Amino acid sequence: MAKVAIMGFGVVGSGVWEVLTKNASSIAKRAGEEISVKYILDIRDFPDHPAKDLMIKDFDAILNDPEVSIVVETIGGLEPAYTYTKKLLLNGKHVVTSNKELVAKHGPELLKIAKENNINYFFEASVGGGIPIIRPLQNCLAGNQITEIAGILNGTTNYILTQMQKYSLSFEDALKEAQEKGYAERNPSNDIEGHDACRKIAILSSIAYSHYVNYESIYTEGISKITKEDMEYAEELGCTIKLIAMSKKIDDKKVVARVSPLMISYKSPFANVDDVFNAILVKGDAIGDVMFYGQGAGKLPTASAVVGDIIDIVKHIDKSYVYTWAISGDIEVVDIENTSCRFFVRVKCKDFTKAKDAVSLIFNDCMIVNTHRPIGTNEFAFVTHEMKESEFKEKISQLEKISVVEKVLSIVRYDENI
Repeated sequence: MAKVAIMGFGVVGSGVWEVLTKNASSIAKRAGEEISVKYILDIRDFPDHPAKDLMIKDFDAILNDPEVSIVVETIGGLEPAYTYTKKLLLNGKHVVTSNKELVAKHGPELLKIAKENNINYFFEASVGGGIPIIRPLQNCLAGNQITEIAGILNGTTNYILTQMQKYSLSFEDALKEAQEKGYAERNPSNDIEGHDACRKIAILSSIAYSHYVNYESIYTEGISKITKEDMEYAEELGCTIKLIAMSKKIDDKKVVARVSPLMISYKSPFANVDDVFNAILVKGDAIGDVMFYGQGAGKLPTASAVVGDIIDIVKHIDKSYVYTWAISGDIEVVDIENTSCRFFVRVKCKDFTKAKDAVSLIFNDCMIVNTHRPIGTNEFAFVTHEMKESEFKEKISQLEKISVVEKVLSIVRYDENI
């Protein structure tokens, strides 16, 4: 019988216990032996929980128990998760985690320790929640040169944008609704400012390109500045707005990576990915385009991925599976200023005709969007041709100096081909 310990009994940790308990019989058949939870570590008390007799507060009890071969880390954050995980790996225990912050920050070091100790550090649940993506990248698509990854990687932001698009809610009202339904935290900044998606695309890129991609080098922009007016203009253009995390391999030394709101065509495979669902598009030289879709978060979907990793370890308990990015050098993330894109810009003006002429002069061949607003209105929008981010900033600076332009209200990157 394989003995497991769970560290952190929040949403995911309690879900892991639930899945291991409820599906014990079928899991044993798949793993080749029974799997039982011996300890649950948490600083809180759960006196009414069915697993209350497994609760402990002493980490050393897990670290020093030779019966415990696999530890699930669902504490979240960097500390004490990093310190605990490192000690466990050094002590010869396999570790499974859903902690994308820890993997993105310390993945190379922890994977190196796991390799040196002939054990495993698995993190399937850290990116797609219930969506299998890391193992397919490492195994099923191993014969491909992966050239690009793009995805909706955060269910909270996707839910908010869906409500804004479908029901014309303001960002503030959509966020409040997401919090009331439990999709958003009381402090939602990690999600709405794009940090969660940034860590996930960094992990995916590291696996796909066999080099460590540092999440701190990835340009990250959240959705808090998106308005329902932006959504209305997007609809005029046959588009919607999604928070898209993307990376593209330029060569063996460089990658372009970005997390930002993106105005995309209704024809895009991402356009109909709504509510808390996630989707990940992988481009390979042999397979072409492959799409992974499902619930990217939540108690049981994420727990499902964690338990999948546990079963895999039990089936191959004496083998160490090495993710290649643990032993490869870093790859450079191209500075956002040197990347190119099209841009949607919404402008408040004193005189529509004069402001439009100024825009056309500064942004050659731009597309003016004003179809449902009468001539003389104090607001309009336009879409630029593709240009470098640095060039775009210079042109926006010029536009803001024009007397008939009162204010640039919104800027959203635009890509009708994704």
